[in-house]
Amino acid sequence: MADAPFPPGAALHVREVLHGAEWASWDERVVSDDGHLLASVVADGTPLAFADHPFPHPWGHLAAWTGTTVLKLRRAGDWYSVWKFFSADGLFFLSWYVNFETPVLRTADGVDVDDLQLDVVIDPDGSWRWKDVHHLAPALASGRITQDELLAVLAAASEVADLLDRDDRWWAPWDGWTPQDGRIGS
Repeated sequence: MADAPFPPGAALHVREVLHGAEWASWDERVVSDDGHLLASVVADGTPLAFADHPFPHPWGHLAAWTGTTVLKLRRAGDWYSVWKFFSADGLFFLSWYVNFETPVLRTADGVDVDDLQLDVVIDPDGSWRWKDVHHLAPALASGRITQDELLAVLAAASEVADLLDRDDRWWAPWDGWTPQDGRIGS
């Protein structure tokens, strides 16, 4: 990851980059960053932007992130990030979510990632389930993801499933975090 961490409260420009070209972008707010673990928040109502791209973005019909406020935890080198979903107003915890994606690449003003289809939803009671498994084969067949990316996602999925089965969540220190605890900055 980058040489210098982003300061708490800083704007973080997030770009989804697919096959070397920007696909979508939005801003998040840095909660904390130690150079290895970057925590940021995307708030309800955050504008979304979509670039012309050969692949249509699944959120392309949206003008803004709506319905939830989300804490995102991205670790250097991981093929996934961990998201903590809250109600739009940030008052109610809804679920944890594992978003499989390319390892985060830091830029001068933010990060580049690429969503790789597969997800895990973790309910408040700790039970979990796979999401979007049925999108993997079509994504590979269409060229949306490469065979190497698919293999990396499957390896990361096995790692995450093992962590969840052992209740060994590296993100557990964030269990008590809420958007109201004052660490977002403005």
